[in-house]
Amino acid sequence: MSATPLKISIVIPVFNAQLTIAKLVNQLISEISTRYDLEIVLVNDYSADNSHAECLKLFQEHKSIVKYIALAKNFGEHNAVMAGLNKVTGDFSIIMDDDFQNSVEEVIKLIAFSVENDFDVVYTYYDKKKHQLWRNFGSSLNNYMATILLKKPKDLYLSSFKCLNRFLVEEIIKYDLPYPYIDGLILRSTSSIGTLQVVHDQRHEGKSGYTVVKLIKLWSNMFTSFSVIPLRVSIFIGIFFAVTGFLFGIYSIIEHFIVPGLPPGFSLTITAIFVFAGIQLISLGMIGEYIGRIFISQNKQPQYTIKKEYL
Repeated sequence: MSATPLKISIVIPVFNAQLTIAKLVNQLISEISTRYDLEIVLVNDYSADNSHAECLKLFQEHKSIVKYIALAKNFGEHNAVMAGLNKVTGDFSIIMDDDFQNSVEEVIKLIAFSVENDFDVVYTYYDKKKHQLWRNFGSSLNNYMATILLKKPKDLYLSSFKCLNRFLVEEIIKYDLPYPYIDGLILRSTSSIGTLQVVHDQRHEGKSGYTVVKLIKLWSNMFTSFSVIPLRVSIFIGIFFAVTGFLFGIYSIIEHFIVPGLPPGFSLTITAIFVFAGIQLISLGMIGEYIGRIFISQNKQPQYTIKKEYL
C-alpha cells in the first residue's frame, strides 16, 4: 500500500493578473499535481481588471485543487497572503506572486528542498533580480531596515517567494491585528530558516502592483508593528540634541564675557528653532503612529474582508 503523498498548498495573492493567472495555475497543476497532493489558494485583492472572472473559472475547472477568495477591497499583499494562509491545509505552503517571475520549475525545486530539509521556512534568493531599479533599491532598503529592526540575519534576503511548514503557518495565523507583515511574523516565530537560490525571470505581462506609497506603507508596518526601536532612536536623538543645546548655551555665556560687543546670532537662532521643532514634530508623529495603530487595533479593524469564497 503506497504512502499518502505530501499535501502542498500554494498561496497566490492576485492583483490585476487577468493575463497570467490562468496560465500560471494550469502549469502548476500540470507539473505538481502528479507529484504531490496539490492545493492552490487564489486571493483576489480587489483587482481592477477581469481577474475575478479568471479566478472563478479556474475554481470551476479544478474544484478539487483550487480555492478562490475574493476580497471586498484592496487590503494589500500581506493581508491577502494572511487570508490565504488561513485557508490552507497542506503540510507545506508556498507563497508566490502571480506574475511568472518565479517559474513552475523553481516552485518544484523549492518544494523538494523544503521537504528534504527540516526548516520551518525556506526563503529564496536571486543571483540577479529582474525588477526595476527603484524596486531593487526598495528591496535592499527593506532588508537593511529589517536587519536592524527585526534582528534579521544579515545574509538573509526577505523574498516574497518562500515555503513554510505547517507549524509555522499555524503560528502566523494566530496574529489577528490589522497590520500583518508576514516576514516580521516569521522572524518572531522561528529561527529555523533555510535559503535556496532560484532564478528570477522577467514579468510576462503588466507591471508591478507595488508603488512608492505602498512600499512606504509596508515599511511603516515593519517599523511600528514589530519593533519599538524607532521610539528608542527618537529618545537618543532627543538626548543628543539636548546635550548639544546645553553645551552651546555654556559656550554662548563664555563667548559673551570674552567678546562683550558680539551681536546675537539671529540666523543661528532661527536654524536652531527649526531643527529642534522638526525633531520634536518627527518624534511626536512617530508616537502618534504607534498610538493610532493601538486605537485602530482596539476598534477591531479587520485584516481583510472576504466578499465571497469558493472552497
